[in-house]
Amino acid sequence: MVLPLLEQPDDWTEPGAHAVVDHVYRIPLALPVDGLAAVNVYVIEDPGGLILIDSGWARPETEKALVEALQSLGHRLGDIDQIIVTHAHWDHYTQALALRESLGTRVRIGWEERHSIEDFDLADGSYPRQAVLLRACGAPELAARVEAMTAEPHELDMPFGPPDAWLKDGERIVLADRRLDVLATPGHTRGHVVLRDPLGGLLFSGDHVLPYITPSLGFERSPERHPLRSYLASLRLVRGMPDALLLPAHGPVTRSVHTRVDELIAHHEERLDEVVRQVASGADTAYAVARALPWTRRLRRLDDLPLVHQMTAVLEIDAHLDVLAGQGAVTWRDVEGTRRFAPAG
Repeated sequence: MVLPLLEQPDDWTEPGAHAVVDHVYRIPLALPVDGLAAVNVYVIEDPGGLILIDSGWARPETEKALVEALQSLGHRLGDIDQIIVTHAHWDHYTQALALRESLGTRVRIGWEERHSIEDFDLADGSYPRQAVLLRACGAPELAARVEAMTAEPHELDMPFGPPDAWLKDGERIVLADRRLDVLATPGHTRGHVVLRDPLGGLLFSGDHVLPYITPSLGFERSPERHPLRSYLASLRLVRGMPDALLLPAHGPVTRSVHTRVDELIAHHEERLDEVVRQVASGADTAYAVARALPWTRRLRRLDDLPLVHQMTAVLEIDAHLDVLAGQGAVTWRDVEGTRRFAPAG
């Protein structure tokens, strides 16, 4: 049974601590990047100490907003017993590491995130693996522009590194009045996890299921080879469980995980149909398909997107082509390092 949702502000980014259900609060924290206004972190009140799910982007403004929100609940930063992080993107992970450094707070994250955490080194560039993948997608000029990218000021001196402990799929975190089941949901990143409270009817979904956004795929330091295959399987995993309140990392809390999962699956099915039609029309690389399709709700051309969004768009199409190849809908061959696609048969 899904519990009733307590009243939420009309603007999900409104600062403060907003009660979701009894003893669970949502705290939106502003982000220093374009395209994402804020990230939701969640506080669970437990007799053994506060549990924080995700943490925000490490910077003084984040810590100040978190302190003020906790104070409104009668708590302080030192009351946080542990921070559970859904994945290693900076808006989820880095403030947790900053709090560990200043307060000794325990930090835990999914086991499969170790690949990107251990491989992280800004000296190698912002997106070294993505540049390699873009060349295989038939986009060498775009790859060169990505290789030339340098870190933004807000990306420098970020705390980064391994957690205190790794979370394993199927692990159960037992609290006084609830439990959190750890579910591996690879796709957005290879080590992404969600936390399911089966007794409370809650799903802390991180970036796996978002109410307004279609999550990017494999956007990480060391992505897996088949991110969309993993993502669709992860969506079906969550869809096969009892419905729950959706507590996302970006956007408002909503009443049904199932409703949004169905929409996301339908979106990707439509995209697969669009991609196979473009291949049938002669687009033979992921880059060519991406240039032929509209992007965002504004139906923009690929070349009109910001550079990082161009990169993720092309790699998303590559992931769709990978699924279609696995289904036997298209074939591909390597031509001098570029994957070239054709209709099956």
